[in-house]
This record gives sequence, structure tokens and C-alpha cells, in this order.
Amino acid sequence: MTERISITPTHRYRNNDKLIGIGNEFWDMSERNGLAGLVADLDSGVLRTTAGHEFVPDGHEFINFSCCSYLDLDSHPKVIEGGLDAMRRYGVLDHCIARSRVQIPAMLELEDSLGELFGAHVVCSIAASTATFGLLPLIASGHLGNGTRPLMVFDKNAHISMSNLKPVCADETEVVTSPHHDLDFIEDACRKYARVAYVCDGSDSLGGYAPVKELAELQDKYGLLVYYDDSHSLSAYGERGVGYVRTHSPVLDERTIVVVTLNKAFGTSGAAIVLDGYEKETLRVIERFGGALNYSQLLNTAAVGAGLASAEIHRTPELTTLQDRLYRNIELFDSLVHTEQTGSTYPIRLVPMSDETVIEAGRRVFEAGFYVSPVFFPIVARGTAGLRVMMRAGQTEEQVRGLCAVLTEVGASPAIPAPGEAAR
Repeated sequence: MTERISITPTHRYRNNDKLIGIGNEFWDMSERNGLAGLVADLDSGVLRTTAGHEFVPDGHEFINFSCCSYLDLDSHPKVIEGGLDAMRRYGVLDHCIARSRVQIPAMLELEDSLGELFGAHVVCSIAASTATFGLLPLIASGHLGNGTRPLMVFDKNAHISMSNLKPVCADETEVVTSPHHDLDFIEDACRKYARVAYVCDGSDSLGGYAPVKELAELQDKYGLLVYYDDSHSLSAYGERGVGYVRTHSPVLDERTIVVVTLNKAFGTSGAAIVLDGYEKETLRVIERFGGALNYSQLLNTAAVGAGLASAEIHRTPELTTLQDRLYRNIELFDSLVHTEQTGSTYPIRLVPMSDETVIEAGRRVFEAGFYVSPVFFPIVARGTAGLRVMMRAGQTEEQVRGLCAVLTEVGASPAIPAPGEAAR
């Protein structure tokens, strides 16, 4: 019998053996300790209250501090009514055909509204990961850019929705990974290559913003193209909620591409690709060759209507009011618990724990009536586990103080009062 060939993986861009071999043990521990796989009890009537998210699985009530709806817009009456109204107007949930062939006006209406909000051209997608899957290979081949195949530099901490595209992009061009926000590494690449594209988070899922001003200097000096996923700062940051990148980057042209999800602080569903300076012909290439961007899996009508309603809220003073409430809760948290994110407007705080203690700490917090996410490899590097806390506008002072007291009990570092400031 002929000996069959066995395959030895190269692991140049990913390594599932390592990811699953190490990470799945943490996930199993999380599930055994009641911190993963939870199912909300909708019959309890307290899934959503004016005090924030509350879930009651198996009779245990807790406050959810692990939700990305930073402004609580996903439960806003106008957003809910917007989804219902769109269903009534268009009379169909899904329009199941590729948008390059036939589309109803609903999606175009949302894209026009978001385009006015951002002051740019917007293409909507069912998810940010779908948008990224469509866009990055086009950047790698030079069809989205200046026609030159760039060196694709992926930030070491780039979200998995982006880093998963390394092998796909590598079929079109050369791909490397840079240390986190290493400007010297990026500039060195710009000196050596005719074209460089840097792929990173504008707002990191573990807390913190990209150095957009410093990157803009490299964009001006070398023509660097920067691809940002700024999902965690949309709505929560900036005038009219345009996010951190579009608030601070002085380079808003074809050298800056921003993708944002509408599923977090924006409070609805889907994603937006925000583009400046591209001709209609390039937009057609994106629409036709951007993979799932053109499939019959677009935003459904209810999501479009909810998005239109949320966009209108972004044009009113109510958005600023919600942002201010969020920032006050963040400041209160920072006054009680110290993290590396202390002092930032960023809505995520990572409370450091060891790999050995993070699950137990999360369980104790949960038993005390609060839910925070234990994060571990491969979400973070080995040895840098922690409890991820997500702040929201709707959280009460009592809830924030209660959580911080429990976090301190399980090992969080208390905030150090400034000189002359009384401890709170």
C-alpha cells in the first residue's frame, strides 16, 4: 500500500494548535466556573432595566459590566421604533440578492445618512469582520490604494478580525507583523518599500487608542496607508460620535481607511466602511469584488431602520449628554481602581490578574452580583490575563462603586489619591 502523505503546517501566519491547545483550557475553566456560556433568563423581566443590563440565569441576578453598548442606545426607544418603522415602510425583512444587481433604497438611505454624519463616503456591511475580509485583500493587491502592491504590516495586537486575513493577503503581497504601535518599525518599512499599509485598531479592544497623529506624520512623509478598525470609539468619542480616528487624524483622504461596527456604542447592527477621496470606479470595485460585501447577506431592513434612528440621535445634544454620563462613570471607576487605562476616556478597563487567578477572581466577582469578562491567551499574551470591565452611560454610581469594591477584594490595585486629595 502506498504510504500516504502527511502535512506539516508552516504556521507562518497562524497556529491553531497553539491557540486551541492553550486557550481552550481557559475557556473550559471559564465555563465550569459559570463565566462563559451563560444564557439570560428572559422570563425574569429584568434583562433590561433603567439601571442597566441585568440577567438572571438560574435565579442569580447580576449587573453586566461586559457589554459594548457604551451609551445604551441599543435599548433606546427611538432606535427600537426605528427598526419597526422601517419594517412597516419596506414590508420585507431581507432583500436576498447581491446589492450589485438589485437593491432597495433602505441601505442607500442609511449610507447617505452615515455619510453626512462622518463627512465621508460610507459603504455598509453586515459586520466589521466582513468589511475587513473584503477590503484587506484589495489593499494587498493594490486595487484599493495607488495601484502599488504594499508591504502589509499587521500590528501585533490587531484584532483577530484583521489578523485572520494575513494568509489571504500573503497570497497577494508580502506580509509582516510589527510590535504594538512600533513607529520605528513602520518607518523603517516605509524607507525600504515603495508602498506600505499598516493594519491596526484605532481603539483597542483591551483599552487604548492608536497614535493617529504620529502615524499621520508617516502618511505625509511616505504615503503610508493606514487601515483602522475604530469600532470601540464610534459614538462614545468625538463630536457627533465620529470616533477617535476621525476626530484626531489630520489625514482624512485615500491614505486613511476606517471600519467601524454599528453593534457597540452606536447601538444597532452592521458596520460602516468610511472612505475619503476614492473615485466612484474604486467604490464599484469594492462593491463587486469585496467578497461578502456583495453577497445576499446585507443588513436587514430592521437593522437599517434602527441605524437611521441612531444616526439622528447622534445629531442631537442627547448624544453629548450620554457621552458625559459615560465619562463620569469612567472617572468614578478610575478614582477607585487603578489600571493602565486610568485617565483615558476609553470605556474599557483591564484589571490585571495572573493566569492562575483570573478565573477564580472572575467567579468571585460574579457571585457578588457583577459580571466582567476574564481575558486570557490568545485574547491577550500569556501571563497578562485580566478582568475586562466595560463602562456604560446607564450604570449607576452605586453599581460602579459596588463593582470596584469587589474588584479590590479580589486583587485589583486601588486608585492612589493625588497629593492633598482625600481617599474616597
